Amino acid sequence: MCMPHTQYEFANHTKNSCRRFHWIPSLQHPLCGPRTNVETYEGQCSANKASEVQKRTFGSAAAQIQRNPAYSELNSDDVSYFKSILGDNGVVQDEDRVAVANVDWMGKYKGASQLLLLPKSTIEVSKILSYCNTRRLAVVPQGGNTGLVGGSVPVYDEVIVSLAGMDKIISFDKVNGILTCEAGCVLENLSTFVENEGFIMPLDLGAKGSCHIGGNVSTNAGGLRFIRYGSLHGNVLGLEVVMADGTILDMLTTLRKDNTGYDLKHLFIGSEGSLGVVTKISVLTPAKLPSNNVAFLSCNDYTSCQKLLLAARRNLGEILSAFEFMDHHCIDLAMRHLEGVQNPLPASQTKFYVLIETTGSDESYNKTKLEAFLLRSMEDGLIADGVIAQDISQASNFWRIREGISEASVKVGAVYKYDLSIPVEKLYDIVEEMRCRLGDNAEVFGYGHLGDGNLHLNIVSSKYDDNTLAQIEPFVYEWTSAQRGSVSAEHGLGLMKAEKIHYSKSPEAVQLMASVKKLLDPNSILNPYKVLPRSVL
Repeated sequence: MCMPHTQYEFANHTKNSCRRFHWIPSLQHPLCGPRTNVETYEGQCSANKASEVQKRTFGSAAAQIQRNPAYSELNSDDVSYFKSILGDNGVVQDEDRVAVANVDWMGKYKGASQLLLLPKSTIEVSKILSYCNTRRLAVVPQGGNTGLVGGSVPVYDEVIVSLAGMDKIISFDKVNGILTCEAGCVLENLSTFVENEGFIMPLDLGAKGSCHIGGNVSTNAGGLRFIRYGSLHGNVLGLEVVMADGTILDMLTTLRKDNTGYDLKHLFIGSEGSLGVVTKISVLTPAKLPSNNVAFLSCNDYTSCQKLLLAARRNLGEILSAFEFMDHHCIDLAMRHLEGVQNPLPASQTKFYVLIETTGSDESYNKTKLEAFLLRSMEDGLIADGVIAQDISQASNFWRIREGISEASVKVGAVYKYDLSIPVEKLYDIVEEMRCRLGDNAEVFGYGHLGDGNLHLNIVSSKYDDNTLAQIEPFVYEWTSAQRGSVSAEHGLGLMKAEKIHYSKSPEAVQLMASVKKLLDPNSILNPYKVLPRSVL
């Protein structure tokens, strides 16, 4: 149906009133491809922004973590050996360059490594790990360093092994859409490459301009397309991994179906570099579809958001590609602290907002289906107001708001970030609980991937301090556990939550994980102090 005007009045056939839905016909071109890379986590906030806030270095909150005396200390002979295999340019001792790799992007976790290694090949990674294992030198594998739980930086003096120099695209199967590449490839570069071939990456993050695909795999990153394409466990077909002793494990298959024995690659997807270093990946990429629409909607209450999600699953079905939600505190935050964004619904005074993206192969079918869904949802009272993007610029603005919440929060103050999986019906309760607990001492923001039951709980105060932290933890973990949720939906455990795993996993499961760790890395040189509690290691 053709809409000749930029605004089209949808009648709401209820007693109450007629609601105006600002309808703008969608384009014939995909809107999500050129989305601006703006979120900081989920992106990268500059170090100088982070340093404006008084930070507590949680790496020195490694006061509770003693350096393992079994690890050797780096000496000049070690440096000489690394130079013999990597050359002078592959061994970085410059204090300023090493200092950058010692700190996470939020400035919360800080190590004391004196050495950054830059291998260019799997063989070089193998030689590094073989040597470190023999010498018992602890190692931290590092990708784009965009993580949020301290998993990609040292705790003490571990050797940093950066995969940034391993950034080659090895092959692309244009018939099946299978990409094979090295672990140091930046996600956005891969996205651009496959889109030029008529495909898309199954993973999309605000951090795509910095994060590496190897880090994405190692943390089993979730992201914005999870509701449509699922996790990397389902999209990664094969891996090449270097074990702690330098053994190269070649599992780099591109087969869709292979039922021969244990599927070992799944041990390394999400293991955060604690079982082996991922060096190459083969991943299945979905076809790029020509029709794309993005709607920005407001809802009066959280119950309406839940009902809207159920209705979207039923009525949009195969074209639903994203379902994101934000509370009004997030919208206010974004409007105050993000440059260049516009409020799509300036007249709306509702408590919640939802961003829906649909993607399909038929423009007319996609648009008609979305129109019918929105009209029905307004008649049912699930939507208070809404707009649909007219062009790429408007679509980018909608996504900028959602992806920029994390960036905006860092500009306000010190941020305590929690990434939780919670049953959808209970998901927002923890946000309200935390507001009651903290009162005026902090601002609490709730947003995330509602379609996946994944809440991003951001708590902002003027500075990091023990009193605020004591109000948050362990309550947030205990509450999540009581709902049978997960204390880490997509960010991983890292250093921050290594001791919290028992809130989501049984003692038997944790002990089995420890057994796997001891089997694959008996000297525990890979990413120590992370992922698993010290008590089981």
